Parts: sequence; C-alpha cells; structure tokens
Amino acid sequence: MTVSKKGSTTTPRQLTRAEREVQTAAERLTVQIEDALAAITVHAPESGDDLDACADRLERAARDMAVAIRELAEQRGGSLSQ
Repeated sequence: MTVSKKGSTTTPRQLTRAEREVQTAAERLTVQIEDALAAITVHAPESGDDLDACADRLERAARDMAVAIRELAEQRGGSLSQ
C-alpha cells in the first residue's frame, strides 16, 4: 500500500507481463555487471577466459534487457492506439 502526499492510501497497480520481464531482465543485467566488476579485480593469468565468459554473459543480459524494453514499448504503443 502506498500513501500519497495528501494522506490517502492507494494500492500499487499490478505490473504487466512485459513490465515484469523488463524488471527481471534489469535484475539479471545488474547481477552480470556486479560479476564483471568482481572479475576485473582478479589478476590471475587464467582469469582471461573468465573475463571473456563474463563479457559474453553481460552481452546476453544486455540484449535480453533491450528486447524486453522494446516489447514493452510495443505493448504501450499498441495500447495507446486502441
């Protein structure tokens, strides 16, 4: 429950499927960014492969996020024209 500035209470609206997908993709991307930041602190010779794998996961997560945002934009654009 949320309290507005005037003191009345409102119930937060339920997220749409597309909004939930964006939120999930954002959370996954955040995890991948945190993993990448942790990986760069490792200076072991074998860490190069780990960094490459980390970069691949980061790219996939960013693409997933972009796709989810585009789907949400399409949904919102479609709902405005109806």
